Amino acid sequence: MHKRCAIPIVLCIAPILEPAQAGTATIGRTWPIVEPDALSEIEARASRQPVDMAGNFGPRRGWSAMRAATLGLASKTRTRSVVPFYTLEFDIKLPDGTMLYPKGFTFNPLTYVSLPQRLVIVHPRDLGWALRTARPADFILLTAGDALALGEQVGRPLFILEERVKDRLGLTVAPIIVSQAGQRLVLQEYGPRDRASRVIQ
Repeated sequence: MHKRCAIPIVLCIAPILEPAQAGTATIGRTWPIVEPDALSEIEARASRQPVDMAGNFGPRRGWSAMRAATLGLASKTRTRSVVPFYTLEFDIKLPDGTMLYPKGFTFNPLTYVSLPQRLVIVHPRDLGWALRTARPADFILLTAGDALALGEQVGRPLFILEERVKDRLGLTVAPIIVSQAGQRLVLQEYGPRDRASRVIQ
């Protein structure tokens, strides 16, 4: 199974299994775990790193990972929808070699998973509007600026808009709110009048 599909399934299954594990007993033979403890390995490697690594990377404004995708400014309010079809870039086979899904297979991920929150995508100039508009679980994505520093200032996690998200959804302007409606995504762009007067919940 593709990693992008497997992770949501594992996250869904884990809460179901957790309560049952609390009351389980050992049945049958057991063997000691021979793999090194992952936390111990992480701690050992971390202890060998310099106390301050900031100097190795330069100013945060120069980090490529912090560069957001740019968008134009929405001049009017409009709504459109997108079906986020995904095409496999490689074959997915079972361990015995049986083909499960061939390269080129196209499907809609929203047939199998749900988007639990909205994406509120804004320019930093409209961050105040986004904070008033976003629900607690929504992700606020910025098209520019230092998301980490701004997040610390406003007391809420902020993220950057990645190029792949921009391309995948065909985004051209902001602010825009992306939400799921059935097996499609609804993209609501907000013009100047709505940014000034409306809070959408």
